[in-house]
Amino acid sequence: MELNNLKPADGSTKSRKRVARGQGSGRGGTSTRGHKGAKSRSGYKSKRNFEGGQMPLQMRLPKRGFNSPNRVEYVALNLKKLQEISEKYGLTEITPTALYDAGIIKKNDRVKVLGNGSVTTALTVTAHAASASAKVAIEQAGGSVTIA
Repeated sequence: MELNNLKPADGSTKSRKRVARGQGSGRGGTSTRGHKGAKSRSGYKSKRNFEGGQMPLQMRLPKRGFNSPNRVEYVALNLKKLQEISEKYGLTEITPTALYDAGIIKKNDRVKVLGNGSVTTALTVTAHAASASAKVAIEQAGGSVTIA
C-alpha cells in the first residue's frame, strides 16, 4: 500500500453541488433560489432588523420621555450619612475632596446635601448644592454650609 493508492471509503464523500450548470443538472434555471424577490438576486444581504418591508419593531414602539443634554447629576448625601462619615473618619470639615479621599464619591462627582436624618456634631460642609432643610439642620447643630 502506498499514499497514491489511498482513497476514501465508499459512501463517505459526496460530490460538490454544482448549481447553475444547465437544466440537465436538476439545479439550472433559478438555481435553487426560487422565483424573483431580493433573495434570488446576486449580492443579496439582509439588513439587521429588516422585517421584509413590514415596519420594524423599534419604529413601531412609541418614543417616551426626554433626556436633557444639560442635566446636572448629583450624588445625594443625607444628613444621616454625613453624621456617619464624620464619626467614621473623624471629620468636622466635609468637602468634595475629603469625600473623594475617603472613597465615597468619584473625582468629578457633584455633591448635594439633603435633609433626611439629623446631625449632632458641628460640621463645616462644602457642597455643590444643598436643600433648605439640610442647611437649617446643619446650622442648628452649630455648623455651616458653603455652596461651591
